[in-house]
This record gives sequence, structure tokens and C-alpha cells, in this order.
Amino acid sequence: MKSKHVDRLKALERWLETRIPPGSYALAPASADASFRRYYRVTFPSTSQPSVIAMDAPPEKEDSRPFARVATLMAAAGLHVPAILAQDLEQGFLLLSDLGTRTYLAVLDEKNADPLFRDALDALVKWQRATVPHALPPYDAALLRRELDLFPEWYLARHLGVALAAEDREMLERVFALLIASATAQPQVFVHRDYMPRNLMLSEPNPGVLDFQDAVVGPIAYDVVSLFRDAFVSWPEERVLDWTIRYWEKARTAGLPVASDFSDFWRDFEWMGLQRHLKVLGIFARINYRDGKPGYLEDTPRFMRYVREVASRYAAFAPLLAFLDRIEDRTQKVGYSF
Repeated sequence: MKSKHVDRLKALERWLETRIPPGSYALAPASADASFRRYYRVTFPSTSQPSVIAMDAPPEKEDSRPFARVATLMAAAGLHVPAILAQDLEQGFLLLSDLGTRTYLAVLDEKNADPLFRDALDALVKWQRATVPHALPPYDAALLRRELDLFPEWYLARHLGVALAAEDREMLERVFALLIASATAQPQVFVHRDYMPRNLMLSEPNPGVLDFQDAVVGPIAYDVVSLFRDAFVSWPEERVLDWTIRYWEKARTAGLPVASDFSDFWRDFEWMGLQRHLKVLGIFARINYRDGKPGYLEDTPRFMRYVREVASRYAAFAPLLAFLDRIEDRTQKVGYSF
């Protein structure tokens, strides 16, 4: 694996040197994510030229064309996204403008959360208002179901070693059907699909938006859930409720087709969140066992807490909650981490 990374880095450097004079720049890791993409910051020590970002997306693992397409759509909608300065999609290399080093996740605290999330919601409303038919793939029932199936396959079976009884499978089928029906019944808009503090940059204009290549047209509540019920930071429920109301008010003012009664939108938000939380539990387990990146498993208790909180508030999900109680008791007895 290491030799492949070295080979990719050498190929990236050769590509960069067709655009930047050799010896004039320094290259250092900027970030990596849960995919196979890697990012490098290109600096110019002897000049005042601003840094840029080189993205390496191995074409056999990652298709960079959606990144370029969504970047164009977001920029047209008025969002602050990296400008594509150069690209070689066959090799999987892009050169991007640098939105800085400070993510929302790194700087958020009790005092600045309100203004930072206000900016994030303003950008989200712009993105949703820009929706046009057929510009992006649909977040349809088939995709929602494939995501939900990650939960029994990777989290329950692979991570916890749980073999589902027939009645458990039937219960999950009913829960999945409810969640898919709720999501597909929502108004469909542009969805970033990972609109969370880790992918938002403190920048001018604020925020800078990253990691948008998986964007789709889907449920209007999805990105709001991603923002406030995050993978890496949790907020008190009263603040989540307040911020969600603020989004709903902004969306209504902007003419977006949110439910006219906030309680209806809140239910959409919660049920959409439950779909996302179950999916992420499966994804984090898959990233560990398939991709050899164990760090994400540390945040599975946060998502299980989200799942339990939502399931406890709706009678339709009482069987799911009872099932989770049973498997938690069983897995703890044999030493698994729930």
C-alpha cells in the first residue's frame, strides 16, 4: 500500500512540474478523508504567491468528474468552493485554490457556533435554491436502501458479530421502508450529502465548502441533519432545535418548499437523521474492516446515541429500540464494543 502511495506522489509531482517550475514549490500533506483521495498543500517559500491544493484521486478508485461538475454548480449558486486551476481527469489530478487550514470542526465553540452556523445555513439555502432537474443523480429509494443495508451488513454482522433472526430482519425491513418513504416524500433539492463542520472552512466569504463530489438531488432535510447531528461533535438538543427552526425560517423566506408547519419539518429532520445515522454506523465499520482505517469506529457510540434518541421519540421505531437493547446486552456479555 505504501509503495502505491509513493508511486502516486511521484506521478503527482511530475504532473505539477508541467505547470509549476521544479524547485519553486514545497509539497506537504494537507488532509486525507474516508475515501481514497489525498490532498497536498503546495506552497511557494521564496515568493508571496498564495498556496494551492493538489488533489490526488486514483482514477481506478475515484472518479473526479463529479467533483468538477459539482464545483461548477456550487460556484454558480454563489457558494465559496475551490476554483479548479488545472486538471487531468485521466490521471486523477486536480489543482485547486486553497480555502485555508481552519475547518469549522477545529474552531467551533459555544460562543461562535451561532454566527458560524448562520453563515453555513445561508450558504445551504443558496445551494438548495439553485436546484435544477437532472443536474445531479437522484437520491432515490434504491440509493437510500443500499445505504441502509450497510448497517446490518457491516455494523451488525461484521463489527458486532450479530446473526439476525428472521423476526429481526422483518423488523429492519419495516423500519427501512418507513425511512425510505419519508425521505422520498420530502421536497427534493440539491444535497451536498456531507454538509458537516469537518467539510466547512472558516474563510472569506464564509464558509468555504469542501468534499461535495457525492452531491445528489434528494430530501430537503438531509444537509440540515448532517450539519447539526455531526459525526465528530454533538450539541445539546435545545440548540439543535433552535438552529433547525432558524433554517426552516430562512428556507420559507427564500421560497423553498419546506413544510408549512415546523413540527412536520422536524419529523422529516429526525427521520432523515435516523436513516443517515444507521448508514454511517455501517460506513464507519466498513472503513475499518475493508479499508484499514480504524479511527472512525471511535465515533460509532455518538451515532448509536443519535439512533436511540430518535427511536425513543417515535412509536414506529419502538421495535428498533427494543432490538438495540437486546443486542447491546448480548454483545457486552461477549466483549464487543457497541
